[in-house]
Amino acid sequence: MAGSRGNISRMAMKAMGLFGGVQVMGILCSIIRTKLVAMWIGPVGIGLFGLFNNALEMISTGTNLGIRSSSVRDISQALGSHDSRLVARMIAVVRKWSMWLGLAGAILTLSLAPLLSRLTFGDSTHIWGFVALSIAVLLQALTNGEYAVLQGTARLKRLASVTLWGTIVGLAVSIPLFYLLRERSILPSIIAYAAALAIFAWVFRNREYPAEHVSRRETFDMGKGFVRLGIFMTLGNFATILASYAFNAWLNVNAGTEQVGFYQAGYTLINKYTGLILTALGMEYYPRLSQVADSRLRLRAFVSQEINVAIAIMAPVVALFILLRELVVWVLYTPEFNVILTFVSWGMIGTVLRTASWCLAFTILAKGDGKTYLWTEVASAVINLLLNIVFYRWWGLTGLGIAFMVSYLLYTAIVAVVYFKQYRLTVTHASLYNLLWTLAVAAGVMAAMEHNLLTLAIAITVVSIVVGTRQVITLWRR
Repeated sequence: MAGSRGNISRMAMKAMGLFGGVQVMGILCSIIRTKLVAMWIGPVGIGLFGLFNNALEMISTGTNLGIRSSSVRDISQALGSHDSRLVARMIAVVRKWSMWLGLAGAILTLSLAPLLSRLTFGDSTHIWGFVALSIAVLLQALTNGEYAVLQGTARLKRLASVTLWGTIVGLAVSIPLFYLLRERSILPSIIAYAAALAIFAWVFRNREYPAEHVSRRETFDMGKGFVRLGIFMTLGNFATILASYAFNAWLNVNAGTEQVGFYQAGYTLINKYTGLILTALGMEYYPRLSQVADSRLRLRAFVSQEINVAIAIMAPVVALFILLRELVVWVLYTPEFNVILTFVSWGMIGTVLRTASWCLAFTILAKGDGKTYLWTEVASAVINLLLNIVFYRWWGLTGLGIAFMVSYLLYTAIVAVVYFKQYRLTVTHASLYNLLWTLAVAAGVMAAMEHNLLTLAIAITVVSIVVGTRQVITLWRR
């Protein structure tokens, strides 16, 4: 079993290495884009990006029926059967469902454009903006279908190439738009990014299996399994996106677009940049976990090792982020955004809890337990929305960081109940110790920075880097 655990760790770290470079390039492109928007458009531009992207994510999540994730499970299982014709037919089914759902999402966006404008901005001045957004909805659905095919057939290098080149080209097209059109560039840049990803998804699509003709009836019959699971996933994800959209709209109406911009800037630092590490690991983790979903022993080994790998990588990242928070904000935004420093620090502590809950929650998807996934995500969304509103009223932007941490503390408790009680699974003691150590590191660096104890913060960060490096080396060699 020791050798098996070592293989698990190496597989996870190889996936991290594969997507690490892509994610770094994605971060650099995002930094450049955000920096340019902050300089040329200001907090209002950041706010508009957040509002339109929230709407895009909400609509896409609601109409895509979760097949980006749920179909990976079916494609992986077909691949494991070593029946190339079955794999080819499943790929054809996924692509057809993606096209159908993309068209449905685009039509829905067109129909709801007036309502979305009034709900988001309080007037009808942005109707045409939401009409244009329907193009991005369709493109995103087609891209997600190809993503699922590449991930399910273990073509991770191609998947990485799609993300890499789509991001670079999307940024290259957006830069002149930002400079020339300023606030009017937000929608064209979102569409350009979606188009770039769709084009490269087609360029790098999996063509290794011969095209199979699948009738509409067969498409429905073969796809109803992952669609059924996807519907539960969609409802859960939609609840999360809807809560985010609702809070952004509430904040926009009650505090102004500038505050939305500050919130989006802090949320991006906390959730999206560090979340890229989890995304990279998940590309390999989810299909692998799905293949052993019926084995309690192997599930325990996979989940425990994933926690160890993710925490070992995340600990120094979180410590460095808090230590260099002012520099990070200065590089990514402008000194005007220094008001989010404490907000970001609290959120980074929450990121540690997010990492642990992420490793546990994938078990729910691997088992295909749609109902459990739904209620855990809905509970998390409601808790997060309420905490955001209440804590913002009490403590402003800092309260949003505290809300992020507390919401993930509660979410970790929820998925832990499912994992330990409902599925009767366990994790190793080493995983729990590593989690507690990383929480202590994050809290220690933040406390030192808040009290201007820079030397202490540096010392804790250095220790976390040394310990994290040793853990990664040990896991690789085991």
